[in-house]
Amino acid sequence: MMTIPEPQDNDLRNSPVMAEAEACPPPIDEMEPLEVLGVEPVLAQEEERLYVAGQWQLMWWKFRKHKMAIMGGIILIVFYVIGAFCEFVAPYDPEAYFIRYKMAPPTPVRIFDTMGKLHTPFIYHRDRSKDPETLRDIYAENPETRYPLRFFVKGEPYKLWGLFATETHLFGLAPDVEDQAVFLLGADRMGRDLFSRLCYGARLSLSIGLVGVFLSLALGIVLGGISGYYGGRVDTIIQRVIEFIRTIPTIPLWMALSAALPADWPVIKMYFGITIILSLVGWTGMARVVRGRFLSLRQDDFVLAARLCGSSEMRIILRHMVPSFLSHIIASLTLSIPGQILGETGLSYLGLGLRAPAISWGVLLQEAQNVRSLILAPWLLFGPAVCVVLTVFAYNFLGDGLRDAADPYAR
Repeated sequence: MMTIPEPQDNDLRNSPVMAEAEACPPPIDEMEPLEVLGVEPVLAQEEERLYVAGQWQLMWWKFRKHKMAIMGGIILIVFYVIGAFCEFVAPYDPEAYFIRYKMAPPTPVRIFDTMGKLHTPFIYHRDRSKDPETLRDIYAENPETRYPLRFFVKGEPYKLWGLFATETHLFGLAPDVEDQAVFLLGADRMGRDLFSRLCYGARLSLSIGLVGVFLSLALGIVLGGISGYYGGRVDTIIQRVIEFIRTIPTIPLWMALSAALPADWPVIKMYFGITIILSLVGWTGMARVVRGRFLSLRQDDFVLAARLCGSSEMRIILRHMVPSFLSHIIASLTLSIPGQILGETGLSYLGLGLRAPAISWGVLLQEAQNVRSLILAPWLLFGPAVCVVLTVFAYNFLGDGLRDAADPYAR
């Protein structure tokens, strides 16, 4: 009779069955408690941190997870800093003419010479010649002469914000170089530096959106708050006015109001005229939002408590009801500013908004209205257009991030 040998301990440990049993986790009842693993204290600390955090802190924690919103905020900060310090950032005066560089293409900034040697940023000397057949200006680089690009260089004198007289610019060529210039984005048909003009145009184009939106905010909160808080006949009248304004196409209304402005107005008057026109059309959306929120809040306990304490109607609206959805208003503002910027750009491009000598992105786009500019100098279109597109996208991404962060029902 054949006997089966009993398995040894090593055979059991090395068997596939034991290996599978060791790989499987133990039942839940046999696992170590969460306190031993240190998981529950961490969760408790996280929940306590959320409970004691304020509203703005919770918004920041959620907002910083939105990477595109952070990127949009960085782009806007850079643009607004350039607009605020445009005299310092721009290497030349926006009205300075370089006769030898009409319609000159962007100047290549290099760090390696023709031999492959590394240098600080520099440009080559550029010689101008004419094509004998088309009579088009041709700009060729001469690698024998280099001009280093200097930072914090002295240039044309200016007054920062009209107050502080100085000659320092962010970058440029040495003061003794007179027959050469650095055009990062090319020159226009009159030989003016497009980059310098874009920097000055950022101040008007970006500020008109902010000023217009804040005027729309004031009108929207006041009229929308009155409509939602009081209701009745006042609500009916305000809503009919809003519906009438919203039924009119926006662009024809802007064009009609802009055409009514005197053409001989100076830049300051035209600037505020366009701002008021954009605000008069843009307040209706904010008023609708505020009215809806007021209808839902006017019967809440904190509003009734404020009314019983003797607070005035305006105090209840401005000190209690508006701050309760302030985060939503901020998100709506960031989504409304691009519309104001596009409105100014479109009106100026059509010749109904800001006009020369004012400098805005819409005014600069007028240079690209003819086929000759598009063919011979496409940078006249790409420069202002890219700035407008980047600003609109940045505001939209920032608004999306703020809207998600301000949503009280999102997890």
